[in-house]
Amino acid sequence: MATGTARAAGTAGAERAAGTGAGLGSGRTRGARGGRLRRTLLAAVIAAAVIVPVSAAASAQAPAPAPAVFAEGAPPQSRYAANRDNIAEAVRMARDADRSGRAGWLRAMAAGGTAQFLAFDGRGRGRAVEVFGELETADRIAVLVPGSDTTLDTYERFRSGAVALQERLRADHAHTAVVAWLGYDTPGTVSTTVLTAGRADEAAAELGPFLHGLEGMAVPGVRISLLCHSYGSVVCARTVTGAAVGDVVLFGSPGTGAGSARELATSARVWAGRGGADWIAGVPHVRLGGLGFGTDPVDPAFGARAFAAGSGGHSDYLKPGTRSLDALAGIVLGSAPVREAGRA
Repeated sequence: MATGTARAAGTAGAERAAGTGAGLGSGRTRGARGGRLRRTLLAAVIAAAVIVPVSAAASAQAPAPAPAVFAEGAPPQSRYAANRDNIAEAVRMARDADRSGRAGWLRAMAAGGTAQFLAFDGRGRGRAVEVFGELETADRIAVLVPGSDTTLDTYERFRSGAVALQERLRADHAHTAVVAWLGYDTPGTVSTTVLTAGRADEAAAELGPFLHGLEGMAVPGVRISLLCHSYGSVVCARTVTGAAVGDVVLFGSPGTGAGSARELATSARVWAGRGGADWIAGVPHVRLGGLGFGTDPVDPAFGARAFAAGSGGHSDYLKPGTRSLDALAGIVLGSAPVREAGRA
């Protein structure tokens, strides 16, 4: 971003040196230069606001087998078994390549042979779709969509949130399941990619069909909730959902790229919340030249239903015992109080 700012400043300086005439034409040129510079500087501010609070190293490429391929309609249990075998092979390949860190994370993911993965790809940064609970008997399913820097090497923190949510749901309703959907290449927090919707558009093209297939794996009449954290809220905002998706929940969101909840590609109820200590509140909610995501979803003008997100930080929404976890569980179970848009 600093390079872009310097380039803009240099261009402005060259134009001043060359001269552009006087009168009305000169004023227009100065106005255009000023507008370009303001836009460039504002983009730099957005980048700084998003990048400074959090940093994570990109995952190096790691060897792994190609993902298992399933016939359409393959039952969950057969998928679980094939993906456990795939993870075991990925562990072996990582160990042979002296990638002990990746091998260790993968062994933890295998969960002693009981893990339930609908999909797994151990190559590169990796992808994984894991189920907690009994999918085939669930009439309430929460699908968690993560934000930036969620990879196989950081998967444990994502999984911890899914486990906490499933335990909270099961305390009130037996027939529930949580799906941790790391089904896309998340952008790095320290990158310009996290400021654009490119990765979100690619992810939405995967998430929409997945939700349709998920409906067929559960009991008739299942109700699905999309729970979308941080950059994951940009993904969900671009995902076309079917009738089974009753709620789309945006939390810790930098914005969605949409001006209002009515613009999202869903007929579901749209919720938004932000913890009191979430640093993302400081992100400028603007959109210029494809950078940034515009209106803040917790702004009453966006039109989302507010939920009580508590006082936690950006990574605290799914921590056990928090007000935010209780509220998210209430939305999934259909017991959350409906408040006015923008009022938590």
